Amino acid sequence: MDSPVTTRLVPYEQLDARQLQQLDALEVHPRQKSYSGDIYTALHTLLKAPEPGIKGFALLAEEVPVAFLLLKRPPFLPHWADPDTATLHALQVDQRVQGQGYGRACLQALPAAARQAWPEIKGLMLSVDADNAAAFSLYLKQGWVDSGEAYRGRIGYERRLVLMF
Repeated sequence: MDSPVTTRLVPYEQLDARQLQQLDALEVHPRQKSYSGDIYTALHTLLKAPEPGIKGFALLAEEVPVAFLLLKRPPFLPHWADPDTATLHALQVDQRVQGQGYGRACLQALPAAARQAWPEIKGLMLSVDADNAAAFSLYLKQGWVDSGEAYRGRIGYERRLVLMF
């Protein structure tokens, strides 16, 4: 019997040199790039001008990065976000390990990581493409609530989801 894999969500700045190199090699499935982007775009957003309103997090599985995400606060909140929340962006699970629960592990660890980064926030928000059924289902199963609002996004209609603390 296999023992469970140990995972933890850590701030980008806590990664060591080896983990940074491994993160840089994270591969997003081609069908998902239109939804989440790729690791290069996400890291560019994070690193181009480090700001306290943008934070990156990597999910480590046995200390190896298998997923990445960004959180944003003012002045980087999207127009649709409540000012006392942080927004989730660019959630990416390496395609070589998809289907092993790492997306779920990210979402389960995310509230604590977000509150540690910004204790003043009251919840999290995200926008998901209405056609991205797998992501939509994953978020709902992890307690996110569909606000019922849709708007035209960059590739189609987007739904807003909320997870209040």
